[in-house]
Amino acid sequence: MDKDSFGEGAGQPRPPRDPGTPDFGQHVPALARTVQIVAGDFLLTVNPVDGSEIEPFPPGEAPAAPVRHTAEERAELQRAAQPPVPPGPPAPRLPLLERDEERERLVRLLGRGRSVRLSGPAGSGRSALLDTVADECATLAPDGVVRLNGLHRTPTDLLHELFAAVYKAPQRRPDRAGLLTHVREIGAIVVLDDLEFGGPSLAELLDAAPECAFLLAATPDVPAPGADAHLEEVGLTGLGRAASLDLLQRTVERPLTEDETNWAGDLWFESEGLPLRFVQAGALLRQCDELRADPEAFEAYAPYDAAEGNDVPLPSLGEGAAPAALLASRLSDSARETLRFAVALGGEVPHQAHLPALVGDTHADAALGELMSCGLLSPVGGRYRLAAGVPAQLTEKGYAEDAAAHAHTAAQHYAWWAGHPSVTPERAVAESDALLAALAALVPGTEAGHPSAAVLLARSAAPAFAAGMHWGAWERVLRVGSEAARIAGEVAEEAYFHHELGILALCTDSLDRARAELEASIALRGALADKNGTVAGRRALALVTDRENGLVPSVPATAVPAGKEAAPARQKEPSSPAKGAPANLPVPLAGLGASRAASSTTGTTPETLVASRTPVNGSTQKRRRPAALGSGRNLVAAGAGALLAVVLGTVVTLGATSDNQDPPSDKVGNGRSANQDEGQDGLTADEPENGSDDGPSDPSDVPDPSGAVTPGSSASTDGEEGPGGGVSPSRSEPGGESSSGKPKPTKTTPTRPPSSSEPPTTPPPTTTPPSSSEPPPTTTPPTTPGTPAEEDTSAGGPSESSGAPMTSSAPVSDPAEEPVI
Repeated sequence: MDKDSFGEGAGQPRPPRDPGTPDFGQHVPALARTVQIVAGDFLLTVNPVDGSEIEPFPPGEAPAAPVRHTAEERAELQRAAQPPVPPGPPAPRLPLLERDEERERLVRLLGRGRSVRLSGPAGSGRSALLDTVADECATLAPDGVVRLNGLHRTPTDLLHELFAAVYKAPQRRPDRAGLLTHVREIGAIVVLDDLEFGGPSLAELLDAAPECAFLLAATPDVPAPGADAHLEEVGLTGLGRAASLDLLQRTVERPLTEDETNWAGDLWFESEGLPLRFVQAGALLRQCDELRADPEAFEAYAPYDAAEGNDVPLPSLGEGAAPAALLASRLSDSARETLRFAVALGGEVPHQAHLPALVGDTHADAALGELMSCGLLSPVGGRYRLAAGVPAQLTEKGYAEDAAAHAHTAAQHYAWWAGHPSVTPERAVAESDALLAALAALVPGTEAGHPSAAVLLARSAAPAFAAGMHWGAWERVLRVGSEAARIAGEVAEEAYFHHELGILALCTDSLDRARAELEASIALRGALADKNGTVAGRRALALVTDRENGLVPSVPATAVPAGKEAAPARQKEPSSPAKGAPANLPVPLAGLGASRAASSTTGTTPETLVASRTPVNGSTQKRRRPAALGSGRNLVAAGAGALLAVVLGTVVTLGATSDNQDPPSDKVGNGRSANQDEGQDGLTADEPENGSDDGPSDPSDVPDPSGAVTPGSSASTDGEEGPGGGVSPSRSEPGGESSSGKPKPTKTTPTRPPSSSEPPTTPPPTTTPPSSSEPPPTTTPPTTPGTPAEEDTSAGGPSESSGAPMTSSAPVSDPAEEPVI
């Protein structure tokens, strides 16, 4: 390593760099970034300003089905998931020593489709072994090798990361059922490092992906898997004495002296052969070499007088076993300040792009390379953490004295950074662990104790985590932010966090928790007179109610235009359900099954009878019981409706045939139409109207039993009589049109369905006796109870099966259930 990287007095100081970011205060702030996510059956709009909004996915639209990544795309994703390369010359990759037996066994088991759990102490080289095995197994599975990290991850988080690594589904987060469906089809070798759970949680992860072979790496303190997990156990211990000395020599990049060999032997006995200790010991020997070459390389650390010829002593055995403090003392000020931030954040090292702003040095990003070369950092997923044992060693030497101030500084920086519109959600998710560590250091009760700063950080990070679909971190930041807002007395922010928690619970089908969180948010926003927030909360609460009632939120009836409501689905519907009406269909009216049976017999397509299921006057729609619970009652009601239709059809038929035998003046008067809605009891055509003439003024006023309107006839006359008993111009014109030219709807009555056991019979047609001044008579066949649906007629016009919508007030098939009209 270049000696300029050590200390402030080494070499000439580098000139300051230009600012890494422009001065945002000189420009107009960019607009907030809103993101839409398809979360199961819902469309989630993440709004960083006003809060998230959720609604059912629009009907008639469907998101693109997830497709698998190609091999090239998977390789690119794996490269992007690697931690950033530190500045400076790349460090040589050390060989894997004394691991051939374990490596061959792991490759053999994974090739057979077996899952393996690799356990070993921290610093034993588990990650290096996993990297080698992953490279050798790259072509064994159809979906390749998927690298995951289990630090601070739940089984659900890992399943979603596995789904995202194999499938291409932008801005889509499947629900639990869809996630399990897609994960079951994945055939990959999953290499999972830093596993933190076992027992039932581990069994859940393994059972969700039965076609995958897992290679799990964990420390011995992680709970063991269950007895039925079917995992092979492979243990990892320290290196032997010869291999440890070889690793130390490769790290120093020169042969060891006799004193160094003896010192390394004592270190091997003390450290039990952990490879990490010998990597750090090699860094100590390199620093000693730098001191021998230039005694003034470390002005602050001069344990000897070079002028007197004193040689650089070897570190003590204690310093070799715990070398973090000694190594850090010989680093630059920026590197030591970076270590203080890492200790304050629980071992999480901020990304190198944040170090100049946090440390206050434009060259602070080079500190990451110094720390890596000394073995003080370890790669974890796509980031770096302090190596095993380093946080405790630095804390003992006083690096945690100003931890509260460093955590507060980091929280303020991350709050500004995460809320900036230029920061993408994916970038915020990559820094989520450092953000959560800073937030955890600010919770009330800790040494920092800055609830207002915690609220600001949580408010800025929550939308980014939601849009980046890292919902495990989203939930954690919302809960901490809610508690901090309650203590700080920020009611508006507390309402926001409760609302977001309710939205998250609704997306994950935790309905009880969603209702509680949304009700708390609505109450707080109501106290603040926040009308928009209250309306958004009530909309989400209505979706919770719909989900509890078993309604399908992805196809809401209110979003379907009238007349276009699932016509193909109704054609496939049986005329008489064997187990009751389906729960997701409107309640049929009386005689509906008969008319559908008639239409299915004649080949006609029934019209949509119920255009919308929107509650009237804002009332809540009554939940209909499932089909399996009310099948008996539905069958009885359907039979009663069919019987009522037969009786009504008989009455109408008798009235129509009696008109052909006797003058119809005592049945229908001028200015009235034979319909059911205008009367109080039954059909008004059966009762003569007071003041009506004994006979029609014109034979054309007699309704045609076939339902058709003859020339000069009137389908319905709602106006007053004209002079001479005729119809005034204000009444309906031929063809069902009024004098203004606008069509008027005709009203129908239910008719008797056709009988499948007896053939339809039609009596001889009757002829209406014409008068001398009338046109030739019209011969029409009357309707009988056995007439098919397409020939069935009534005094009011065409029946329901002929295509006109049914608007009569016939009794409902089920008296206990209200029809939705």
